Amino acid sequence: MLVALLIFLITLALVIVQPKSLGIGTSAWLGAGVALLAGVVSLQDIPTVWHIVWDATFTLIALILISLILDAAGFFEWSALHIARWAAGRGGLLFVLIVLLGAVIAALFANDGAVLILTPLVIEILRALRFKPAAMLAFVMAAGFIADSASLPFKISNLVNIIAANYANIGFNDYAAVMGVVNLVSVAVSLLVLFWYFRKDIPKQYDAGDLAAPASAIRDPLVFRAGWVVLAGLLVGYVLSQRLQIPTSIITGAGALILVILAGRERFVGKQERAVIPVWTLFREAPWQVVIFSLGMYLVVYGLRNQGLTAELATLLEWLSRQGLTVATLGTGVLMAGLSAIMNNLPAVLAGSLAIAQAEVSPAMREAMVYANIIGCDLGPKITPIGSLATLLWLHILQQRGMTIGWGQYFRIGIVLTIPVLLTVLLTLAMVLA
Repeated sequence: MLVALLIFLITLALVIVQPKSLGIGTSAWLGAGVALLAGVVSLQDIPTVWHIVWDATFTLIALILISLILDAAGFFEWSALHIARWAAGRGGLLFVLIVLLGAVIAALFANDGAVLILTPLVIEILRALRFKPAAMLAFVMAAGFIADSASLPFKISNLVNIIAANYANIGFNDYAAVMGVVNLVSVAVSLLVLFWYFRKDIPKQYDAGDLAAPASAIRDPLVFRAGWVVLAGLLVGYVLSQRLQIPTSIITGAGALILVILAGRERFVGKQERAVIPVWTLFREAPWQVVIFSLGMYLVVYGLRNQGLTAELATLLEWLSRQGLTVATLGTGVLMAGLSAIMNNLPAVLAGSLAIAQAEVSPAMREAMVYANIIGCDLGPKITPIGSLATLLWLHILQQRGMTIGWGQYFRIGIVLTIPVLLTVLLTLAMVLA
């Protein structure tokens, strides 16, 4: 156990620090290689782990590719400019609308896609509006927070959701029936907490006269229009996927393929018009390291499972189950939130899923624990900067644009914002399942 834990901690440190620009996938595979050499995991564990993570990993890649293409077409900038005009110079209303836009993007394009798209967009609009640094911090913190707190409603809204739901054999429709309601509460409470915390920093008025017209943001009209059709088709496909037993990644990949072909139509279908979207550049820049990271890091975590960590977690979950549904839901969610904040949510959700499957609890209690595991691993990462790849990506984007948020400053804000939302959402889940 000590060797497995040491390998995990060193691997996680390499993933977070990324010395000499070492990719997260490379770091994870170094850890997995050491785990194999040390006998913590075996070659037979590789197909087992890949079976758990492949669908979630390729779904995330496809969603991010879709979001990058639509962003290049002007899809999100068009939306944001409309929102800035709808707010009609009222800072509070703009804050609310930006948070709601982030919630929609997170639901449809996953939390990583929301961070990747919304954060730079918000910064550009706020700079055009000449907001002060305190106001910019309020808006970018809200954008980063809502990307995770609103990533509950669908399986595709977070890599964590897909892994946990697939492992528990929960279909898209069954998942959405429970977590759709829970997510509405999460968005509402997140908005209230964010508005309360930053109320003094949000400007009462602003001049929207310097903003460009929304139509000017559309750089590829064909892809822009196709984006709406593809999104509608994806939602229909997701709904049908449970009945037809189609993996989520197949449906999402089909949507991504359509947009890739349209965006690269000059090359694919011989159009004479010049391609507007650098589709091959976007394709190369898609987060392929996530694929390598998923298998490597989960192998390291599987080593902890082999050495008895999940058995200890299962024992604790069994004790929680004897305290009743509400206590078990709260306890599981808080436990997984804490693990996510400390050890990152992707390893945490796999450890939680393995422990829940191993625990001897009733089917109703198991269902509550699966959903509580997801909530804890979606929201808990917001407590610390290392809690999720989305937060690390968000911090990197801010640094690229001249905004630096220290880890201490982040923690002081993150823990105050996260705790009330986490507890409220877990209580809502308990009421929905009661």
